[in-house]
Amino acid sequence: MIAQMIFGLLGGLGLFLFGMHEMGDGLQKAAGSRMRRWLEVLTANKLLGVLLGTVITSIIQSSSATTVMVVGFVNAGLMNLSQAIGIIMGANIGTTITAQLIAFDLGEYAWIFVAIGALFFLFGRRKMHRYWGEILLGFGLLFIGIETMTGAMKPLRASPVFSELMLTLSSKWYLGLLVGAGVTAVVQSSSATTGIIQGLARDGLVPLELALPVLFGNNIGTTITAMLSSIGTSVNARRAAMSHLLFNVIGALIFLPLLPLFTRVVRLTASSITRQIANAHTVFNVTNTLILLPLAGVLAYAVTRLIPDDPKEKKLSLHLDSRLLATPEAALQQAFNEVMHMGEMALEMLAIARDNVSNPDEEALGRVAILEDAIDQYEEGITHFLVELSKMSLSDSQAERHRQLYNLINDIERVGDHGNNVGELLEHKAVNQIMFSEAATRELLEFLDYTLETFHLALMAWQEGKPEHALAIKDREAHIDEQEEDLRRRHIDRLNQNLCSPISGVVYLDIISNLERIGDHAANIGEYYLGTRMN
Repeated sequence: MIAQMIFGLLGGLGLFLFGMHEMGDGLQKAAGSRMRRWLEVLTANKLLGVLLGTVITSIIQSSSATTVMVVGFVNAGLMNLSQAIGIIMGANIGTTITAQLIAFDLGEYAWIFVAIGALFFLFGRRKMHRYWGEILLGFGLLFIGIETMTGAMKPLRASPVFSELMLTLSSKWYLGLLVGAGVTAVVQSSSATTGIIQGLARDGLVPLELALPVLFGNNIGTTITAMLSSIGTSVNARRAAMSHLLFNVIGALIFLPLLPLFTRVVRLTASSITRQIANAHTVFNVTNTLILLPLAGVLAYAVTRLIPDDPKEKKLSLHLDSRLLATPEAALQQAFNEVMHMGEMALEMLAIARDNVSNPDEEALGRVAILEDAIDQYEEGITHFLVELSKMSLSDSQAERHRQLYNLINDIERVGDHGNNVGELLEHKAVNQIMFSEAATRELLEFLDYTLETFHLALMAWQEGKPEHALAIKDREAHIDEQEEDLRRRHIDRLNQNLCSPISGVVYLDIISNLERIGDHAANIGEYYLGTRMN
């Protein structure tokens, strides 16, 4: 009997968690690039942060996942602590959606959702049909999981020992708080614990007086995921995780003294105890947000004092956090940001080269080699990140962006190689005191400016989403090819007229050859953008 109950509880929990994951995964794919755009509009506006946190958590069906994602963003330098606090507050509101769905008590229709979802998922001709199939399939499995768990626990209704235990826990709120926090910390999902409580309460196994303290404990226990995720991260990332814990602990401290009154108010909100628990969950988190949002600055100050700055902390140049891999849209956006950072470093290399044509400075040109090494490290790190991301469930549009990032990395890395070649040639020019003629110097500066602008346009097409930049690059690349041939012919004429030395000619021709190759890679980057726009 006991073994059957345990296996039924664990099996039902597994179905619930799997169903919630599938539903969240399907919703996330259906949202597609819209979710990426939501992530892009993050600002210092905490109210907007709360809204985004609510919406994103409603999509991915997990406040823990949202908070872990926030910790990853803060650790990557993509979000500050103030923004993170708003998102975390919204995540707590968004996670109450699951409890509200469970309160509809659709268990008897669960298999219908599974059947329809499976048909759409397996036989849908359009990808959106398959996404909705995944959503419905997960939705049905979620309710089947709850039915399985509560069904396994039903024999306890006749147990006097269990009844006595429920009475004891109901009279001692702190025990319910500890049970909720402990179980959620183990299960790693407050939605799962809340779902179990709703199912047990529906069958008369748990009274509302016990359900509410357990509910408060759930909110505290769910913070363990972010706390564990923050281990080994930056100071601000650890502060973001701590703010999640403080938010829920403060909320519990606000509500616990008012527990008898809150219980009476919750009973008035609905006749069904499962809906009462769902409403309590929503009211708890919304009220906490209304109280603490104006005090977000105080909360930020508190976590700053609890986790002071670490003078030994070194900020990493590459901001890729494996915690974001579970959310492909966020991971793709983070990888894209780092690829653009690669491009900016390559652009800086060309700008340094341009500034050192006439009077090369060995120390300044040494920066080019440092940047080239950094670009190589970025290429290796981002490629590894994308390989890990490829193991996740990606939608068609996500898979296409994933493929294009590989292409971008390759071409930007090659631009870095050619930029480094130009830097080394100019350094060789400085060490050996090689001089270019006035005409050669003028023409080279113009060629460098034009090539630099072309590469910059290629990056701007991606950064600003402007296809006109990408369209302009094709003509510019053709002009670069013509210009390289013209400069080569002119310089050979100068060599034949003894206006330049042979050794200067070799350096000069190598430089314009590298610049021409940079133009080719800039054209590739523009074509990738246009290809993505058409897909």
